[in-house]
Parts: sequence; structure tokens; C-alpha cells
Amino acid sequence: MASFIGIDLGTTYSAIAYIDDTGRPKIIHNSDGENITASCIAFDGSEVSHTGEEARKMLGTEDNVAARFKRDMGKKTKYTYNGKKHTPTNLSAEILKRLYFDAKNQIGEINEAVITVPANFSNEARVETKKAAKLAGINVNHMIDEPTAGALHYAYEGDGALRGYYAVYDLGGGTFDISIVKIDGFDVEVIATDGIAELGGDDFDTALQKIIQKKYLKQTGEEMEEGDFTKTMAEEQKKSLSKRDIKPKVLKETIEISRSEFEDEISSMIAKAEMTCENVIELSKIKLGDIEAVFLVGGSTRIPLVQQSVKRVFKMTPTATTNVDEVVALGASIYAAHKGDHSKLNDAQKANINKISVQDVTPAYFGCIVRDLDVEKDKWDLKVSIVIEKNVKRPCSSTKTYATPQDDCPELHCRMTQSNALETDPDFVNVIYDDWLGPLPPGNRRGDPVEVTYSYDDDGIMHASFLDVNSGVKKEVSISDLDGKKGSIKID
Repeated sequence: MASFIGIDLGTTYSAIAYIDDTGRPKIIHNSDGENITASCIAFDGSEVSHTGEEARKMLGTEDNVAARFKRDMGKKTKYTYNGKKHTPTNLSAEILKRLYFDAKNQIGEINEAVITVPANFSNEARVETKKAAKLAGINVNHMIDEPTAGALHYAYEGDGALRGYYAVYDLGGGTFDISIVKIDGFDVEVIATDGIAELGGDDFDTALQKIIQKKYLKQTGEEMEEGDFTKTMAEEQKKSLSKRDIKPKVLKETIEISRSEFEDEISSMIAKAEMTCENVIELSKIKLGDIEAVFLVGGSTRIPLVQQSVKRVFKMTPTATTNVDEVVALGASIYAAHKGDHSKLNDAQKANINKISVQDVTPAYFGCIVRDLDVEKDKWDLKVSIVIEKNVKRPCSSTKTYATPQDDCPELHCRMTQSNALETDPDFVNVIYDDWLGPLPPGNRRGDPVEVTYSYDDDGIMHASFLDVNSGVKKEVSISDLDGKKGSIKID
């Protein structure tokens, strides 16, 4: 029998699930017997010594521990441990290796896998996530956005009884996503999505550390050392604050902290999440009263202030499954079976999986940088022209025609952009591809047509082609072409 797995590669914790013989999703326990695995790696020399909880316990007390690297996926960031450099991709691969090892030990051979990504992940980050899975030896055929996986799980858990519009509020360790989805039984259609790339439990841990630092200085007149109250300690105390006031010890000092103090410190972050929620409701073009329920996803949704915020925005008490940390992995395993080879499913699995339909949307605006003539100023300016809009059903494709800026143009500068908001200023977008089309044959004229085609696939990865129509000179951008092609904006 085939095994289909779903992987939630998280900023602070990761999880993995599979579809059992009956077609139901189940979490795979790690070798420590836990449902979730800390996304932490400890090194001994140049080799990995520990992954998961053992590494997490060392975080902040030793210099050779890597954590929270998911936030840097798709960036040029490098980390050095014991003199050896590591990329976010390499480090993510180590976590994936651990999850994969635990899965194979528990369920045997694995045929196909789906890995999740934040809805607001950049194109580069999505590409690097797939690379990390490949480095880990995992056959990842598809990816799914985390809130979409969460919606799929809730639909599945409802046994097909859900009908109408729902909000999926996904606040994990590092990122925040909010999606409005339409659910009709086992059919999940994303209507609109938005998010904040760096907002989550990790930021709340930092906020708690700041409170401790200030109070320690006030009580002792001395500055705290970095290892006196680590992120790991902050995380544990944060969990306690959801139930009661706390009195953590820093060295020999007892620091008293009330929940209200903590809530005051994180209130501005929660306010940003609220504004994002209000924005996605507007983008969805539905009324607030049309939303049937709000589904919580991610461990940080356990914080009372977060739940109060959700209730304030959506005018209803949010709905949470027992284990909000596991929702994304469970939904991803369902999607893995849905997208996988159905000939490998048994009859019971087919009966459940064949009911499913998933429709996602583009999470960002994708455009290109063009030269635009300002007639009043009689000069050329650079601006962003949008090729694919945000919240368009995917997969999708769009072609726009532009023009060469001058006679005998030797080559054309091709720059693909991505932005969460609708921007026309090149200074406020992310350039995800930067290269040249050419050489163009002599004799071309100003105004000759240039076709730009963007295609956004099911996995949320962009592909593009740039075509000089008259000459037939064409550049096609595949995933691998993105390596080393991102650069700063150059004024032609």
C-alpha cells in the first residue's frame, strides 16, 4: 500500500502526518514520542549532533545551535556554526531528514509527499523549500499553502457538513496568514488571502525577553547577559502566561510579570494582524456577516489576547481543534493523497479522498519593471506594471505586451517583481528575477512589441517568458533559472 504524507515545516516546530488505511489523516509521532518536532539543530564540529527537542534545550546557552531559519528561506542569509557556513535551505533539509526518518520508521515506505509553505512566502522561498526537501531525499510532488491545508483539515473533520464562507486564522511560530475560504462539503475554495511574513510566537518570545530585561535592570541595576534568559525560557514562560501571571527566576532574581504587561508589549503586533484580517475581508468582497466561523491554526493562537482579537474582528468566538499545532500537517497529508497517484490508494482511501476538491489563489502581485515616459517632465521613469493580480485562482497565466524603448535596442532588461501590496514604485517591490533578453538583431525600432508571459502553478511558483515578437528572441525562466538571477534594479 502506498503511503502519502504531509509535512508542516515550521519556524519553531514542525509536524508530519499520513493517510491511514481508512483514508483518515493521522499525526506521526517522532522518535521522542511527541506529535511535533522542534525546528532546531545542534552541531558537534561540522556534523549534526541533535535535531528536535534536545537541540532546542541547548538554544541560547550554546553557540552551535540553529533555529528559526525558516524566516530566511529564499534570502542570501548564511549562518556559521563551528566555522562551517550553512544556508536556510541546508538547515531546513536537516529538519526534513529527521521528520522523514521518523515517518519511515513508523509507516514504512513513503511514495509521495506534500510540504506546506506560508501563503505569503516569496517565490524564492517556495523554490528553496522544494530544494530542501530534495536534499532530504523526499519526493515532494506538490506544495500547499498553510492556511489552505488548515481549511482542508477542518472541512475533512466536519465530515462534509460545512457549507459557506469561513476564515482561517493561521498564527504560528514565525508567520501569520489569514484566508477567506468557501467550503462546500469537501470542496475548499480560497477566495482571498493575506499575511505578514514575520509575525508569530518567536516575536512574542522576544517581547517577553524585553520585559524581563527591563525589569531585571530596574531591580538590580545591572544588564542581563544574553544567556540568562533565553528564547527557550521565554517560550516556556509565555505558555504559562496564557493561564496565569508568572514569576520567572533570572539568576537569583525573581521577576514578576502579569499577563496584562505581556499583552501590552505585544498589542501593536496583534493590531497589525487585525488590520490584515480587515484587509482580507475587503479583498474577499464578502460581508463580515457572511462568515460562518473562524478556524484557528498554529500554536500562537492559544494566546488569550489573540483569541480576543479574533473575536473582536470577526464578531464571533473562534473555533479550534484540540491540537492547533497539527492542523496544517494533517491537511497536507489529505492533499498529498488527493494530488497523488490514486491507483495506489485502497478502496477505503479512495472513498474519502475522491470527495476532495481544492482551489487556491495567488498570494501576491507579480509584475515587471518598465520604462514609462513622463510627458510633463519629458523623461523616462521606472515603474512596476502588474502582470498577474493578487488573489487570482491558480494555476493561472497572463500575457502583456510592452514595447522596446528605442531604435536599435541591443538588449532588454527583464525584471520580475513580487509584492504583497499593489505597488508601482520599484523601490517597494521584491525583484525575484533580473536578467537580459538579447542580443536583439540590428534594425529594430522603438515601439516594437515585447510579450511578457507569467504562469503561476499549483505549487505557488512563478514561471515566465520574455519574447521579442519581431525577431523571435525569447528567454524562458524555469525554477532553476532563478539561481543567481536576482539582483538590484538597474536603470537602463
